[in-house]
Amino acid sequence: MRILLIDDHALFRDGVALLLKELDPAVQVWHASNVDEALAAMEGGVDIDLILLDFFLPGTSGLEALEAMRAQHPGVPIVMMSSQEDQVTVLRSIQLGAMGFIPKSSSSGQMFDALRIVLGHGIYVPPLSLADIASPLQMPSRSRTTTAELGLTPRQTQVLRLILEGKPMKLIARELGLTHNTAKTHVSAVLRALAVTTRTQAIVAANRMGLVLEEVPPKPQSTVF
Repeated sequence: MRILLIDDHALFRDGVALLLKELDPAVQVWHASNVDEALAAMEGGVDIDLILLDFFLPGTSGLEALEAMRAQHPGVPIVMMSSQEDQVTVLRSIQLGAMGFIPKSSSSGQMFDALRIVLGHGIYVPPLSLADIASPLQMPSRSRTTTAELGLTPRQTQVLRLILEGKPMKLIARELGLTHNTAKTHVSAVLRALAVTTRTQAIVAANRMGLVLEEVPPKPQSTVF
């Protein structure tokens, strides 16, 4: 696994690189202190599997850096890292194409969990940042919507909750005791109800509409339907 780590603090990069060795002893880490260095490395032929991008970089904002990296290398997953972890920042990063957001206050275990989800083609968001996804920032002009109003079944509501937690398809199926195909069918129904095509867009759409997730009693994991 080849990871490009973009952060202007060399000591922080060194610390993260050591932690990444615990995730995968064979990992190769390329360092860059800014976006220009990162783009130069990738244009120089470095084949990268994952980009870890600091939100605060000299000369550019984290979101501008994210947009630049996504424009040049849209196929490489990007995970934002930041000491700023408010809901607006997290959701805006996801909206612009980040596949994950790791607060710098996270433990090494949390970072590993996040990277595993992203490398498994899932989306990771810090739980605390989206814990109040059903009660987003107060905007008087915005109405609130329930999953029932969207026409979602109780099972689809459970699936949506896991999508908002950044869970990949495999974990959604496992946690709800579903086959992969059944989970995929429910995810597709949820995306249609939200009028989006990706799980990233679903997170943003849910926040924008002030979506309220009704509590649904969990069903035994042995139940498959």
